[in-house]
Amino acid sequence: MTDGLKTDEKGCVRCWWCGDDPFYQAYHDEEWGRPVEDDARLFEKIVLEGFQSGLSWLTILKKRENFRAGFAGFDIDAVARFTDKDVARLLGDAGIVRHRGKIASAINNAKRAQELRREAGSLAAYFWGFEPAHSDRPKRVDKPALMAMASTQHSSALAKDLKKRGWSFVGPTTVYAFMQAMGMVNDHLEGCHARKIVERERKAFSRPAPK
Repeated sequence: MTDGLKTDEKGCVRCWWCGDDPFYQAYHDEEWGRPVEDDARLFEKIVLEGFQSGLSWLTILKKRENFRAGFAGFDIDAVARFTDKDVARLLGDAGIVRHRGKIASAINNAKRAQELRREAGSLAAYFWGFEPAHSDRPKRVDKPALMAMASTQHSSALAKDLKKRGWSFVGPTTVYAFMQAMGMVNDHLEGCHARKIVERERKAFSRPAPK
């Protein structure tokens, strides 16, 4: 591996972080960094990034279908209506990460997401308004530098605004991971086979405008 890249046995070059796990590689190849506009998918991504705190993303990814079942497909209005019975149900669900604070945070954030939709028209319009003109991350850096760069000035600004609006589990590192995942930045490294694909999709993507 050089410059944060890893080549598999078929000669496919990827960012180092997805390792050798085919499930993780598929996420890297087909989903990570692709621009997202759908509010339910955006809500899912930011909630799951919050659940990932302190854990590996692969752990969350392998539990994602269970999360979707437990959280009503991440329908914002449905999650906002969750009650203490739902919290108890989720705490008893071994298929997800059973953390009371993170479960409560997801419900709280659904209510805050409703407020954002009323204000901006959609979550997509709000989040894409924080898109940086250029990525803060260099295209070619070594693995230690990549691991150290866990947040940026743009993720800090978005995290600060979300916290001001009452969101929780949205620190700058969590928010930067969310920005990467939803395609707000293209952090596939130069030389990764997915980088040009993602860049083409980002160029073709119509950014949603606030109402």
